[in-house]
Amino acid sequence: MADGVEFSITGLDSLLGKLEAVTYDLKRKGGRSALRKAAQLVANKAKEGAEKLDDTATGRSIAKNIALRWNGRVFKQTGDLAFRVGVLHGAVLPKKGATTDLSANGPTPHWRLLEFGTEKMQATPFMRKALADNIGAATDTFVTEYEKAIDRAIKRAAKKAAQ
Repeated sequence: MADGVEFSITGLDSLLGKLEAVTYDLKRKGGRSALRKAAQLVANKAKEGAEKLDDTATGRSIAKNIALRWNGRVFKQTGDLAFRVGVLHGAVLPKKGATTDLSANGPTPHWRLLEFGTEKMQATPFMRKALADNIGAATDTFVTEYEKAIDRAIKRAAKKAAQ
């Protein structure tokens, strides 16, 4: 089972005060954009880590399969904004008798073996490390981008009210 990473953000009094001044829709739009930028930072660090592990002798690249996706399921169920950073194709293995796709973005099911290790091989995590080492930077990115979006929304609202 994968390890969970939890963190909390403190010291956001100015941001929370501004949130009350904008509408629900603007909160979602600005929050989604800010969260995407923060998640992109984590995805880029995961790609850097995967590039160190990629075997250039094979055609497949774990780094090219790392993707950032909007998590619509969480949003529909809870209303929370969420993005997923992961490896495309998951752990898809080729069917028996089928040829393995060796193109640069072909499935890389072996990423799990590298990330979590096996009983005979030590784990060399790159996905968990990307998040754990960059939580502070991702949080700072989210806060600054979200604050910018809210400031823009407040200016737009003030401009509309003045007209």
